[in-house]
Formats: sequence, C-alpha cells, structure tokens
Amino acid sequence: MASTKISWMIGGAQGTGVDSSANVFSRAAASYGLYVFGKREYYSNIKGEHSYFSVVISDGKVHSTMDEVHLLATFDSETVVRHAWEVVEGGGIIYDSLAVGEKITSIPTLEKPVLERIQMRLSKEGVGDTIGDVLEVARRNGVRLYPIPYMELLKKVGDKTGEKQLSALARMTNTLAVGASLTLLSIPLTHLETAFSQVFRAKASVVKSNVIAAEAAHEYVMNNFACDFPYRVEPKTKQKQLFISGTSAVALGKIAAGCRFQTYYPITPASDESVYLEDHMVFNLREEYPHVKEMEELDGHGSIVVVQTEDEISAVNMVSGAALAGARASTATSGPGFDLMVEGIGYAGMNEIPIVVTLYQRGGPSTGLPTRHEQGELLFSIFGGHGEFPRIVIASGDIEEAFYDVAKAFNYAERYQTPVIHILDKALANSTMTVDVFDLSKIVIDRGKLVTSWDNSLGEYKRFKFTEDGISYRTVLGVENGIFWNTGDEHDELGHITEEPSTRDRMMEKRMKKLEIADAEIPDSERVILYGDYDAPYLVLSWGSTKGAIIDAVDYLASEGLRFAFAQIKVLNPFPTRFLQNLIPQYKRTIVVEQNFTGQLATLIKARTGIHTDHLIVKYNGRPFSFSEVRDGLREAVIKGTPRIVKRSGG
Repeated sequence: MASTKISWMIGGAQGTGVDSSANVFSRAAASYGLYVFGKREYYSNIKGEHSYFSVVISDGKVHSTMDEVHLLATFDSETVVRHAWEVVEGGGIIYDSLAVGEKITSIPTLEKPVLERIQMRLSKEGVGDTIGDVLEVARRNGVRLYPIPYMELLKKVGDKTGEKQLSALARMTNTLAVGASLTLLSIPLTHLETAFSQVFRAKASVVKSNVIAAEAAHEYVMNNFACDFPYRVEPKTKQKQLFISGTSAVALGKIAAGCRFQTYYPITPASDESVYLEDHMVFNLREEYPHVKEMEELDGHGSIVVVQTEDEISAVNMVSGAALAGARASTATSGPGFDLMVEGIGYAGMNEIPIVVTLYQRGGPSTGLPTRHEQGELLFSIFGGHGEFPRIVIASGDIEEAFYDVAKAFNYAERYQTPVIHILDKALANSTMTVDVFDLSKIVIDRGKLVTSWDNSLGEYKRFKFTEDGISYRTVLGVENGIFWNTGDEHDELGHITEEPSTRDRMMEKRMKKLEIADAEIPDSERVILYGDYDAPYLVLSWGSTKGAIIDAVDYLASEGLRFAFAQIKVLNPFPTRFLQNLIPQYKRTIVVEQNFTGQLATLIKARTGIHTDHLIVKYNGRPFSFSEVRDGLREAVIKGTPRIVKRSGG
C-alpha cells in the first residue's frame, strides 16, 4: 500500500527561528507517530537573508523532499513571494494578515533576478505587485488562504504570560505559524510541549510561553477556518524512532566506533559535527580503559578530546599524531579545508597511519557556495595529492547509513593502515529524519594488526616490515622494544630515510598492495547496495545523498509501469570494478544521477570498467535533488532518450 506524504515548508528571515520552528514541527510530527524527512536551506550570512526549511511527513518511510508544497507557513513577506508558486492545488498558505498591502519591491533581500521573474508572472496574471496580489494568484490556482493576525495573537499571549515587550513577543511569531500548521494538519498539540522541551532545553519559561502561543494559534484556526484543510496523514503504527540530523548521527557514530580524538577548523557545514561532540563529549570510559588509574579519580568518566585548531593543516597533522599514540582519531572538514589537508593526508599515507577524514562536500570551487549542496569532490578524494598512495574512499547515502559507516571507516583505516576519506555532503549534514533506534550490536571494532607489546625474540621490530599483504604490525608510541621512525621521506623497514631504488620499488609496492587486499576482502555487499526491481530493464547508478530521492522516485515510477533497479555505490576506492562489469551489461540502459557538472561517477565508471553509461542526470545549482526532479528525469531519460538532463529547481 502506498504511503501518504505531505510536504510542509516554513520560511523567514535568517536568525528569526526558522530552524527551531522546523525542529519543533518535525519533533511533534514524529511524536505523533509519523515518519519525517526535512532539509534546511539558508544563505551564508548570519542574519537577514531568506531561509527556509522543507519537511515531508508520512505514514511510511520517507527518504527525500518534494518540489510540491502542500502547506506553506510564513511569518515574513519574502517567503510568500518566493514560495507561493510551489503550493499545490488544494494546498494552503499561512500568512500575516497585515502584510497583504506590502509591495514586493519593498523587500530589501529579494535579489533583482527573482524580483523581475515574479513581477513578470504577476503582470501575466493581470494583477499588481503586492503580497495580496501574489496570494490572489495562488487563490486562483486553487490554493487555500489562511490569514493569521499575528500581532493581535501575540498581544493575547503577552496578556497571559505577563510579557509586555513587543520585541520579546515577536520572537514567538514562528510558533504561531507552527501551531496553525499542526492544527490544519490535525496533529494534536499535545505533542508540542515535548517538542518545545527538546528544542529549548532547560528553559521552562520559554517552553511555557511558546506552548501558550501555539494554543492561541490553534484556537484562532479552529474558530475561523473550521479545519477545512484537505490534506491529512495519520500514523499507521507507533514505534520507537530517533529524530536526528546528519552531523549528529556522524558524531554519535564516532563515539560508538571508539573515536577518542577529533580535530576541526570551523567551516560550514562540517563544524556542526564537532560542536555536537563538544556538547556531548563526557561519557563512561571505565569499561573501555580499566587499566587507566585515573579512571578512579574521574569516577569512570572521560571524553573524546575535541580540538579546534588554528588551521586545517594542523587539524589533519594532529590526527596523525593521535593515531600514532594509539587513539582512533579523525578530523571533519569541507571542500576548501580538505584542499589544505591533502599534504597531511599524504603524510599519513606515506607513514601508513590510520586516520579518518570526514569530508562534507559543499558548492565550489574556491569559497563557492558555503551553505549549499554539491557532490564535486569524488575524483579529488580519490586522486588528490602529489604522488601516489593508497586511500580508501567511502560515501554514505543517508543519515542512518552515516552512523554505521563511521565504524567501517575506522575499521578500514586500522585494518589496512591507510587514510580513509568518508564522503558526506551539505544535504546529508543539514537534513533531519526519523530513523530506527541505532543498533549498537552492529558496531564491530577491528583494530587490525595493532600490538601493544613487542618481544625481541621475534626479531627487531620493523614498523614498515615487508609482508605478503603489505600490512605490517603496528605499535603505538611508548611501547618497549617497539621503536619506529616517521618521516615524510621515503624510508626503509625501520623508517629511516632512503633513496635507494630497489627499496623505493618495494615500499611503493608494499603500500599500494593494500588497495589490492582491500579490493579482495571488502565484501560486495558493503560496496554496492541494490534497490528496486532487479529484473527491470533500466539501471540507475549513483552515490551519496542522492540515494533518498532515487529510492522514492523508483518506487513511484513502478506504479506507472516504469521499472528501475538502483545500484548505490558506497565504496568508491578501491572501486567495485568486477561487480559492476558483471552488473551493468544485464540492463538495457543505464542512468547515472549525481550533483556535479561533469558527471564524476560516470567518469569513474568509464575509467574503471571501460563501460560508457547511457544517460546522465545532473544538478549543480547548490540545491539537492528532490524526489520530483529525479522522477521526472528518469522518465525523460527512458521515454525521450535524452542523454544529458540538467535539473534546476530550488529557492
């Protein structure tokens, strides 16, 4: 049975509570028993510019957002102007009843191209250029209008709370929009207080005031609109779920995987992960380190060491130092920071140091689009750096995967004694969704050939000893008899610098052998995951956070008789060449979906397998693929045969 999905959007000026409003709405819907998926879009400034949050609620699992909006909740004029056109017939717009006379030309943050485009649309409709005119066009298109007297309701809230300052009351305008939304969607307000408590932790007075504001909006909607909103979704079953963001899931994954040292230099969107670790870094370490005497003094409590460094070069090099000392260590960064880390990653590759670099891609090049989405660093992750050295590159497709993939990243790093690049992106980082509660029994720790003592009867310890699989025993700093040397130069088995040709040959071959071993050992089930109809005539290939929109699109198109299989490639290096060489020829046509200009995955498939894929669906305007875009793109590829399709939606 198909699930019912409703798309809700809230917008306003950045810094006015858009994010917290969406958080409250999503948590209330999740508490009600619905599945939730949300995405955040915002400008790279602190306050003032337009920001919005799109949330899909459903009675079944949901993996992506939609272009269509069923209910638009606004508390500023710009959100009405920008997004009223996206509301479907029968959908609704919640807006400030006092704003209808405002001219769209008076909105200072509306960019000229956007303003001109909207003026042209209004002119074609034969109306003026006020907020009321935009709403009139929406009404003609079958959209229901829900004017809310925000100022009047806020004064009533002030009477109940004793708050007389209008500026303080105005901060709850977003709560009025959320309360009105939940009422129209028939989601009981009883779920709101818990949501407010979770968002505004330890602020009982703030929670109380916001509950009163939501109740005021609820009462107004019930009295004036008779709950005439046609879209409804009710939970089919109530099960325990976790509501979480992408960066929080990765941070929790690092704790579960045994990461005990994290560095970062502030950069969007990666910083949120490290900030989360800083906020939740104390936990019980008694069982993990029973031999450490200080555990008694600390009452068994310790933490991940989180260091905000002076730059990205320091961040990656400190991680190598921590790994040499025996800690599971990682750093988190985004594109520009990753560029600066490349030499340090090469140092880890040369010295066979197991580090994990969590890379959150964003729009590039240069500063690019700091708060927007892109998948532009696939090839750079695999090939970046001077000289050749092994590195394993993995990419997570959604928030739930990201949690479990962190442990795999650390296991790969320590098993093969090599850097691991864990690729994520802005869309995944800033998305929120309901997931099954994480199962810690699935987390397995594999530290590879790590030894904490060395017996000289086994011979002199050689950190870089030549072995059949290219992997030597690894000690940590301070182990008796386990002395080793590290240098950025080529070295012999002890670590001493050498330029002797035959040693160089053997050392290069030793290091690169690891990729061959990893290629043989990592199971196909971890490297490529298949979804959809395996016997379909068409195969979709992709990687990273495009997964959700593709799964939703493939499921939808199956109801139209268009059948697709979907191969999500998770381990990008070493590339699953043999698996794909066997898989791809089974299908009539192949379509690659990714968020970059050149089609980097398609390039990699051609380079590694020799197979040229048939169609490419790309997007590079900084906004993630919606389910609707992928659905329409797949239709166009197989029905019209278009070889390259570019998607351009996004506000």
